[in-house]
Amino acid sequence: MYQATAMSLQSWMPQPRSREFTIASWIFLKALGVIYWIAFASFGVQALGLIGSAGILPLTAFVDAAAQLGVARFHIAPMVFWLNSSDAMIRAVWIAGAIASLAIIAGIAQRFALTVAFVLYLSIVSAGQTFMTFQWDLLLLEAGFIAIFLNGGRGRVWFFWWLLFRLMFLSGAVKLASGDPTWRSLTALQYHYETQPLPTPLAWYMHLLPDWFQSASVVFVFVAELLGPFVIFAPGRWKRWATAPIVGLQTLIALTGNYTFFNLLTASFCILLFDDSCWPGRLRAWIEPRALKRFAARRPRLETAVTMALLSFIAPVSLLQMAAALSIRLPASLERVLGWVAPWGIVNGYGLFANMTTQRIEIIVEGSRDGAAWTPYEFAYKPGDVRRPPPWVAPYQPRLDWQMWFAALGSYRQNPFFVNLMARLLEGSPPVLALLAPGPFHASPPAYVRALAYRYRFTNWAERRATGAWWRRELVGQYFPAVSLRSFTPAPSR
Repeated sequence: MYQATAMSLQSWMPQPRSREFTIASWIFLKALGVIYWIAFASFGVQALGLIGSAGILPLTAFVDAAAQLGVARFHIAPMVFWLNSSDAMIRAVWIAGAIASLAIIAGIAQRFALTVAFVLYLSIVSAGQTFMTFQWDLLLLEAGFIAIFLNGGRGRVWFFWWLLFRLMFLSGAVKLASGDPTWRSLTALQYHYETQPLPTPLAWYMHLLPDWFQSASVVFVFVAELLGPFVIFAPGRWKRWATAPIVGLQTLIALTGNYTFFNLLTASFCILLFDDSCWPGRLRAWIEPRALKRFAARRPRLETAVTMALLSFIAPVSLLQMAAALSIRLPASLERVLGWVAPWGIVNGYGLFANMTTQRIEIIVEGSRDGAAWTPYEFAYKPGDVRRPPPWVAPYQPRLDWQMWFAALGSYRQNPFFVNLMARLLEGSPPVLALLAPGPFHASPPAYVRALAYRYRFTNWAERRATGAWWRRELVGQYFPAVSLRSFTPAPSR
């Protein structure tokens, strides 16, 4: 009995830490390759409508404007498109990125493929302008950069632990640091499901849950984001317990909102919390020879030197980024350091939903052939028709639909892309129309366009049973005045 009790207690004690994470690293790189492929392909099918020559923010105009900055443009917008900014080059870059992603998955010239994928995705982020400013794009760049140096050892895996810690902890800390009353009063989730950019059908049901459940959910969010990350650095099996709140939270977010590849990428970091001793025998026997072959360190001294070089750069810069994210005032010299590093996307600040949006304003774009009768343009994914259910679209990201959510938070004057969108609709630009749902103006463009702002709310059970509608809406006012192509002056690219 004593022996059985001792063995039981031992199973709960922190276990000796393995020095190697070769199996986890091998699996993680496969997962990263899949996420890279999703990111390249998702952008690629929209690229010409977003930044093509007939797109909303043409890359050629961006390149011409940035050329006035001289040599500084190569630092401000690091991208291969300085060589060529044509539509053919845009296609070539995202297709080459997708091919590099497949090479990462297959393990073919993997480190080279990782480097190519990073350079090409950095180019797309720089060229994508306002359409490529999301935190998950920066998260993918930072993870992709670190992955180039991943060798299966604890030293390199630590950089991913640190990245996961910063991502999760800052997401919780900025909610409190912002002073937002909904987070502090535990009422944020009473608004979130309804007001988030692209809710899923499940969000409708979650929104109708009682207030006590929403408050308890906010407590879970804070536990997962503020306490869970510290377990990442615990010894042995305690470290692996960090996966439960992190993966659990990411799963709930993915079920109720379309956040592209963000949840997949965040959850994939948790793979690297499992050292080689954790994996089942058969799986380990199959993967370990392949992993050891991939991560064979032929020059230990060089590997150590590279690890120390990465540490000396990433650690101080990331600490500065954390301070900036928490609104800690930095000396001007340190702010300049962050400004110099920022365009490269290799060390970033994070923190989602620092301030909760408490009402949903939707921009409804309309066209008219005579200036009297108006017909709405339907977007493929964002709310429009109140009877259409919220979509399931992740991990694909409809970037125009996402940007329309941000545009509704301000005016069209604060969103030059929207002005250009209206001009392209008047021109009947095929690649831009391809970003929208099929409609009456796809065959020939309207003579006039305008945009109205509506306040959208989820219906309740009784309203949905009576009308079949998922949303109810009320007119707020005009967002963009009625214009014709003759009187139109599009905004510059930015």
